Amino acid sequence: MKQKLRLTGRLQLFMQATLLLGVLLAALDVWIYTINVKAGLVLSGFVVFYLILMLFYVNFSKSVLMNELISFATQYGQIQKKLLWDFEVATALLDENGKVIWTNRQFETVAGKPKGFSKDIRTLFPALTADRFPQKKDEMTEVGFSLDEREYTAKMRRIPLSQMVENSDIFEADGKYEGCLIALYLFDETALKLALRENDNQSLCVGLLYIDNYEEALESIEEVRRSLLTALIERKLNKYFASYDGIVRKMEKDKFFLILRKQSLRQLQENRFDLLEDVKTVNIGNDMAVTLSIGIGSDGLSYGQNYEFARTSIDLALGRGGDQAVIKTPEGVNYYGGKSLTVEKNTRVKARVKALALKEIITTKDKVMVMGHQDADVDSFGAAVGIYRIAKALGRSVYIVIDQINATTKPWVEAFDGLDPEEVTVIDNEQAMAMADANTVLVVVDVNKPSRTQCPELLKTCRFVVVLDHHRQGEEVIENATLSYVEPYASSACEMVAEVLQYIGDGVKVRGVEADCMYAGIVVDTNNFINKAGVRTFEAAAFLRRSGADVTRVRKMFRENADDYRARADAVGQARIYLNEFAISTCNADRTSAPTVIGAQAANELLNITGIKASFVLTEYKDKIYISARSIDEVNVQIIMERLGGGGHMNVAGAQLDNITLEDAIRRLKETLDQMTEAKEI
Repeated sequence: MKQKLRLTGRLQLFMQATLLLGVLLAALDVWIYTINVKAGLVLSGFVVFYLILMLFYVNFSKSVLMNELISFATQYGQIQKKLLWDFEVATALLDENGKVIWTNRQFETVAGKPKGFSKDIRTLFPALTADRFPQKKDEMTEVGFSLDEREYTAKMRRIPLSQMVENSDIFEADGKYEGCLIALYLFDETALKLALRENDNQSLCVGLLYIDNYEEALESIEEVRRSLLTALIERKLNKYFASYDGIVRKMEKDKFFLILRKQSLRQLQENRFDLLEDVKTVNIGNDMAVTLSIGIGSDGLSYGQNYEFARTSIDLALGRGGDQAVIKTPEGVNYYGGKSLTVEKNTRVKARVKALALKEIITTKDKVMVMGHQDADVDSFGAAVGIYRIAKALGRSVYIVIDQINATTKPWVEAFDGLDPEEVTVIDNEQAMAMADANTVLVVVDVNKPSRTQCPELLKTCRFVVVLDHHRQGEEVIENATLSYVEPYASSACEMVAEVLQYIGDGVKVRGVEADCMYAGIVVDTNNFINKAGVRTFEAAAFLRRSGADVTRVRKMFRENADDYRARADAVGQARIYLNEFAISTCNADRTSAPTVIGAQAANELLNITGIKASFVLTEYKDKIYISARSIDEVNVQIIMERLGGGGHMNVAGAQLDNITLEDAIRRLKETLDQMTEAKEI
């Protein structure tokens, strides 16, 4: 379509002003006629002469004026073009597909391309893909990228062609213009980002360092050599962190305060905190190697917040069994180390203190509710039974919350619930939510993750929450617990509850079936006293035996049907060895009563194969993939399962995967093993 150019805006008004003045004179002439006819005739002659003169002037000067305006616009455009060409910011115009239309001198310098380059912008800067282009009118998008060791930020604005014509002050065009241009500006931010990076590197991080087994290590050597062992440990700590430009100051005999730069922290992360292994080499005759727990806070808004992060980190490190470093930032938590077995504490002072605190909490409330984790096992139910007995001995109403009773716990629940057929003891989630009130204390056993409890909503309803668990803590914990007793050294939750039972008071009498449930929980979690069975484990088992636990009765309760036995044997038979040290298998859950338990049992049996450091059995059940991971002492399966969203202990752990096939789950497990083996994390 041919476009006609005509004056618009103030220029058009200026050209029409003379004619408008003639119209005003004509109106004035009409008014004068009403006053004096002769004067009106004179003015009429003047108006006619003026109009003829103005029409001649406008017609004669229009072409001249248009030429002058076009000349000015051309010069104005040349000035603009010159300014854009010499503009210090690299600038380019692209079409809507990303093809380069025009560039200025600075852009050509940055891109290293001569004038007239008209290819796709992605051939110069691969980061500027089509999905990064602005999609809406006047929308501005930003993309950061690196080029030749320099940092750039590209800003792009979408400019419709119709808008460019409409915004013109001189010309107006008939018809519509379709399409758009993209204005691209490149800003060199190398110096700024370098300064920000350097400032970030120099920011201070706060840390807390604890010696896990200080007392135990000292007791394992002669008294005259204890001061030497302490001096050697302190010397190694000071020398190590001094090499990273850090400062270590002793707060207590086994606690240290640490300050270092973020740049040094990155170096520690790259070296994966090799101090954890190095300090174990300090040996002057001590039978027990020294282990450390390190908690570091970084990237907080203030030094105070970094210190709070450090306190949270050290709590996580200790709660996970020690011998590891934990770094907490606003973005999340990172774990390093944790390869050693948890040191068992010989003292029962902590158990006695926690027992007295639990007794005080329960006696101040009228009602007690106990719940474990989802898909409850015998250890979870046995620990709940122990708390039930404590609350009953203190004269309180108590209820055990189990939403769905599985095949594993069903015989134990029926045996326990049948002792008092007229009394409601086991309730589901709905009943628990209806019965909970401000005078209820909730005791959580065998789990410390809110999302894994039987009824997460109950945690929000009850103001008083007590946690008793033997699993290592992760980033997700039950917050604001009135009492928290988490001991990773314990073999099972039943062991912990059995210890607490002994300090509650002389009036607690455990019934035979209740002792059976707790004893069975210890048997299950220790795999018949093979895994994590320490001195206190056997002491707890002895207490339960004295309380009436019958080993024969417990063994009969553990008998399984033929289908379960075949499924476990099949899982063991089809195991495949991966990387010469990992056994991976699957468990068919079609006809088994407790698929996840069968998978865990198969994982335990796979450890009997020579050369196997860890075993993994995957079970497809209820649209999820359950992974049971087991090891003896060479591999920490907990950190492997944490990569897959699970957790547990160093040698007993598991994970659940949603929305994934069995084949993809195996592939994901193998990729995780490859990555962690290559990084020497396991």
